[in-house]
Amino acid sequence: MEVEQVEVYEFLRRFVPFKNLPEATLAALSRQVEISYYKADTQILEVGDAVSDLCIVRSGAVEIYRRNGELYNRMSEGGLFAYQSLLMQQKVRFPVKAIEDCLIYFIPEAAFRALFDEHEEFADFFEVGDQSRLRQAVSRREDANELLTSRITALISREPVLISSAATVQQAAGLMTDEGVSSLLILQTEASDPNESEESFDRRQALVSASDGSEHKVCGIITDRDLRTRVVSQGLPFDTPVEEIMSQGLVMINSDEYVFEAMLTMLRTNVHHLPVLKKGRPVGVIALSDLVRYESRNSLFVVSSIFRQQTVEELASLYGDVQASFVRMVNEDANSRMVGSAMAVIGRSFKQRLLELGEEKFGPPPVPYCFMALGSMARDEQLIVTDQDNAMILDDSFDPKLHDEYFRELAAFVSDGLAACGYSYCTGDVMATNRQWRQPKSVWEQYFIDWIDNPTPESLLNSNIFFDLDGVWGRTEWADQLQALISRRARRSQRFLACMARNALNRTPPLGFFKTFVMEQDGQHKNSINLKRRGTAPLADLIRVHALAVGSRAQNSFDRLDDVIEAEILPPGRGPDLRDAMEFISRVRTRHQALDIEAEQEPDNNIEPENMSHFERRNLKEAFQILSDAQKFLKFRYQPNRAN
Repeated sequence: MEVEQVEVYEFLRRFVPFKNLPEATLAALSRQVEISYYKADTQILEVGDAVSDLCIVRSGAVEIYRRNGELYNRMSEGGLFAYQSLLMQQKVRFPVKAIEDCLIYFIPEAAFRALFDEHEEFADFFEVGDQSRLRQAVSRREDANELLTSRITALISREPVLISSAATVQQAAGLMTDEGVSSLLILQTEASDPNESEESFDRRQALVSASDGSEHKVCGIITDRDLRTRVVSQGLPFDTPVEEIMSQGLVMINSDEYVFEAMLTMLRTNVHHLPVLKKGRPVGVIALSDLVRYESRNSLFVVSSIFRQQTVEELASLYGDVQASFVRMVNEDANSRMVGSAMAVIGRSFKQRLLELGEEKFGPPPVPYCFMALGSMARDEQLIVTDQDNAMILDDSFDPKLHDEYFRELAAFVSDGLAACGYSYCTGDVMATNRQWRQPKSVWEQYFIDWIDNPTPESLLNSNIFFDLDGVWGRTEWADQLQALISRRARRSQRFLACMARNALNRTPPLGFFKTFVMEQDGQHKNSINLKRRGTAPLADLIRVHALAVGSRAQNSFDRLDDVIEAEILPPGRGPDLRDAMEFISRVRTRHQALDIEAEQEPDNNIEPENMSHFERRNLKEAFQILSDAQKFLKFRYQPNRAN
């Protein structure tokens, strides 16, 4: 292929649906692509134009409009348009305009149809079939988001630079300088001869770098920051082996994951370098800087900032950054999973830093403990409007007379700190400051056993809160053990499941006869709908019941739903419908909160139908109807009226 065709080939192979085509097919396609340049503010497609090509944004950005002038979509590098008209053999319905200087690739209709007919996965990407309007609304926004369609291999610009664990820090620094990298992966290899020459080392290092991974194991990583903080600042000799200063217990990710998964992994673990593996072999390292150009980057910076703050007052000053991160993600069409996960990680980070500061203030804990997040934070479904639900698991050696004052003061410090950072106190007092929720591990185990074996209205309320739990500090494996206990015991108790189902039916969707909205009738939010209380919360409740029934240990509602769908306990198609309903209601909720913040108003969960577009009202009604139908099935399956 000529140079220009090679460039087209390399570009297409980065993006779905072309990246999964056979190499020969993609190479042949690259030879058929035509390229055109458009200056900013130039019209690319007009209403009524004949469509004879699939269009791909090579560089720049375009906007797609409805015929009434309303913005429909915005696309940048890799964005596809005009395929609807090609499939339906229609003329252009939505005009397209360049908003930056653009290069556009044009794939001829004949080539597009050949791929469509011969490659099922390619066709599936474009086929809309009999999808519901709600599914189209959800999927259209997901397809437009780069984080969800780009795999992390798109961020890898070179192979990783590897070095032997027996090498010295001076050799490592020299290699990093020569290669122009900020990190090295460390491979466990045999000890080197201390008298080995630099030339000999370089030759042996080249063999390590060319290894297929079968003989050597990645055992650590060093970064330029490690050389500064662990070598230079400590005055270590330059012949110190790298294995003495490397970071171990690496967090790594597989090459087939998406950019979003890489972002969340870096958020959760607060790492700035993420090794990428393919079939167990290192193929690259993603640095924080590689993610800067992606939509949710601000949340990474917020987390990094949290761990640099030295006082509660400094932490509280970041609240504006948290809001800005939330608004940015919403405005750039991040889906609810992305927003909820990122905000939950930010919330966990505040807790972790406050616990660090608390232990610095009060001294090391007298006995081991685990600090737990509960509710939406534990489910990775937290938004900007939230309160704090938390608890403590204490070691069974805990003695109230000797130890409780320490943990009471620590819990108060964290709770007050969270309130200062924008996480209001729990009105139900579900916080570690409450002695009832600051108990030894054996007491917690008995709590859950009693709640499951002897359900009461109070215990069912507790189950709804505490069955969504996540360890964020200390002995976090204790939270995992409680999750395992819940999973084992709950699925065996039909009576408990029936009671949980009955509890999940207490909050119904706001639909009346003829699918009209039922709104609040009085109070501050009169004539509005609470999208959490009447939408996402009852959805999370009923999904939790099904998840408990199939023994799922997942915490996130979407992950739980995957387990429920796999168990085949729902009617055909009901699982995807529930996913779409949860996604759409959550998106309307996040958009409403972001608009409140931009208007400098206090964000909340209430929305007035009159302030929604026709599109939102129509699809919100469909989502609520899916919830209503799901509650009817819940009642049928678990027979909650028979529960004593």
